[in-house]
Amino acid sequence: MFNMDGIWVYLISIVSSIFLLLKLFSLKQTWQKNLPPSPPALPIIGHLHLLKGPFHKTLQSLSNQYGPIISLKFGFQNVLIISSPALLDECFNKNAIIFANRPRLLAGEILNYNYTTINSSPYGHHWRNFRRIAAREIYSTNRLMMCLSIRQQEVRNLLKDLFENSRTSFQKVEMKSRLSKLSFNIIMRMILGKRCLGVQGEILEESKCIRDIISEIFAVSASSNLGDFLPILQWIDFHGIKKRMLRLKKKIDEFAQGLIDEHRNHKNSCTKVQGRTKTMIDNMLSLQESEPENYSDESIKSLLLSIIVAATDTSAATMEWTMSLLLNYPEVLKKARAEISKFVGEDRLVDESNFPNLPYLQSIIKESMRFKTIGPLLTPYESSDDCIIRGYHVPQGTMLIVNAWAIHMDPDVWEDPTSFKPERFEVLEDEAHKLIPFGLGMRACPGAGLANKVMGLALASLIQCFEWERPSEELVDMSEGSGLTTPKAQPLEAMCKARESMINVLEKL
Repeated sequence: MFNMDGIWVYLISIVSSIFLLLKLFSLKQTWQKNLPPSPPALPIIGHLHLLKGPFHKTLQSLSNQYGPIISLKFGFQNVLIISSPALLDECFNKNAIIFANRPRLLAGEILNYNYTTINSSPYGHHWRNFRRIAAREIYSTNRLMMCLSIRQQEVRNLLKDLFENSRTSFQKVEMKSRLSKLSFNIIMRMILGKRCLGVQGEILEESKCIRDIISEIFAVSASSNLGDFLPILQWIDFHGIKKRMLRLKKKIDEFAQGLIDEHRNHKNSCTKVQGRTKTMIDNMLSLQESEPENYSDESIKSLLLSIIVAATDTSAATMEWTMSLLLNYPEVLKKARAEISKFVGEDRLVDESNFPNLPYLQSIIKESMRFKTIGPLLTPYESSDDCIIRGYHVPQGTMLIVNAWAIHMDPDVWEDPTSFKPERFEVLEDEAHKLIPFGLGMRACPGAGLANKVMGLALASLIQCFEWERPSEELVDMSEGSGLTTPKAQPLEAMCKARESMINVLEKL
């Protein structure tokens, strides 16, 4: 009788040896070319042993040692680390098409509908079509103008909530949940026609499910999946990440399909949910009838997932960091309020049409995004062909990681980068490749316009309508939490009181 366990061990050993020999042959070919500087690597795992959190700060330490362009090996995966604006120009202008792809990671296969979402799909017809759909249905100037009333209503709901608690005296308020609710309600209404909270303040079942899904996506995506870089670990599902992703994928698919079916049923029965205007799903279902190849249920679900995940937490986190900075820098808050009072007055609420006259407010938001970069590492890119960057050879299939945090804190790029100075943007003319919170190139975030409108209106309204102070004489804790993005370690609490000059306006909300 054959020992089956022994046979399996023998087969795995043979396959692993062949795979390793092929990789070593490939490496030998690569070694003969001029690669970027690289720290010493270990056999098989490469530089994976160097990756300790916070990841962006670890990479910056390596860049300080080896330069703004370095080459790493994550297992068998070639990785290029960039931390210089000049290098970004080479990658995303001169080699824009080559770096228009995303690496094929397990999360993209399972959670992103087999690499078909707008964020994970390879460059080509499918991605261009999705980008066009997203621009037309949610991010176009016309669509953003159509949704102006949604943004206004949700910001006013936030102001009303704060006013009820701080009409006559300073009250301590927790801002993280309020700002998250604001951001979430806006995108929910634009896409689904529903708020996060019902009329009586109850949490809608759809909203709870979406929040749970988003939290799980961020948790899974933040987990290191060594199987992406060491293929043999995929066979044994190291740490059970694949099973976890498959369970989450089922939950995502069932939920998204339920939303589509609900909207389709309302459309077919000619009914309309009270208080709900035509949503993005309604528009896409209408287009499905004339262009079924572009608007399949699968396409609608993947677009829903991409937009909801990308648009909910990042804007809220940026606003929370900005409010924290304003509390620690009261002179900046005072200057911003003076600008609003001068160009808007105190007999009406600030509006998006006032933004061109509020450059200092825009400078505060830009400086906040630089000083506390929500996405310290841009979503990775992958080279579709060999190319030359700064005279170095970059092989096809190389994963490109842009350390946005390092660029935002580079003393060669920014004067006194560790200080919060909104005034720097009053004279800074060329921000391209210096301030990159929304990414770069063809894969830059298409939602930057929406995010800036939401953040601008919310922050301007909070500054205009309320007095803000710290709960104590101590500065607001600016410690960073961990995760795929950079949240505050401690949710922001602030003392809030309605400004006397704005009470008449707030009472009319």
